[in-house]
Amino acid sequence: MKVSIRDLSKMTGFSPATISNALNHKKGVNRDTAEEIFRVARETGYLSSNAVTKIKLLIFKKNGQIIEDTPFFQSLIEGFEEECRRLGYEMVVCRADQRDEDYELQVRELLGEQGAAVVVLATEMMDGDLEIYKNAPCPLVILDHWSESMEFNAVLINNADAARMMTEHLLDYGHTEVGYLRGSFRIKGFRSRFVGFQTALKKRKIPYQEEYTVTLGTSLNGAYQDMLKYLQKKPKLPTAFFADNDMIALGAMKALQESGYRIPQDVSVAGFDDLPFSEISSPALTTLRVPNREMGKMAVRRLAEMIDGIAADAVIKTQVCPRIIYRNTVRKLS
Repeated sequence: MKVSIRDLSKMTGFSPATISNALNHKKGVNRDTAEEIFRVARETGYLSSNAVTKIKLLIFKKNGQIIEDTPFFQSLIEGFEEECRRLGYEMVVCRADQRDEDYELQVRELLGEQGAAVVVLATEMMDGDLEIYKNAPCPLVILDHWSESMEFNAVLINNADAARMMTEHLLDYGHTEVGYLRGSFRIKGFRSRFVGFQTALKKRKIPYQEEYTVTLGTSLNGAYQDMLKYLQKKPKLPTAFFADNDMIALGAMKALQESGYRIPQDVSVAGFDDLPFSEISSPALTTLRVPNREMGKMAVRRLAEMIDGIAADAVIKTQVCPRIIYRNTVRKLS
């Protein structure tokens, strides 16, 4: 005879309403209670053994240069955790490093666990790295990356439009010579930001000047050291730089200041991400604020929809839109 919610209530001592709320991942059921209800529901056959009760955040690493060197991702992970807790899912953070010999085995095992869905934090992925995640046996969402093949549900930043918007801000302030501080590790997001940068110049009929592009390391110290070396050559500088992210912008600013340049009087600098210390840098950095905490939440919500059968057959790509945070590193020329 099939077990009912009333039977589960008698077995666990929790009310039918609590049982129902827990099994439907609704608010108001604490974690220990929910875990006990799911355990009994599985043991009695009320839930099949592969019912999803856990969401994994799989942090992909290609070389760790982006993921490990910025606090941007901590806020994103906190949002992910908060939404898992709100919806009643167990949360697990795991890592897969492509440099490991058993990387593919790790991924297959992580994707194959019964009762689990997966969000892949794929910031460091390059073209082709998603191949192993195709036809995953579990609900899966890609975070901070996407595929032109349109096979994956994804939550990502609208990088190109945001970079275009910031570059247009520099142009609006009279900067007709705008340089690009280019991250040396060319993740997809950086490449899209460069496209946005170029789009803004083309719209205003301002030629892209390659001599104003400086390739820098993606860590704070790497960008600082590389910018110092560049400045030792006494190059002609543009009146403003747009940087791929705040880490690069802040490292370059330190090198510029140590080399005798005043910011923004001699050169303006704009970043991307709005890291916590961008507000307290000297001067405070003009940048683009990414709703990274909300990105983590949105990835969990999309997975929950897929688990519940809501638009489960649709492939949805959701882009979040950064906004400009106006501070003190951009000077108005006209």
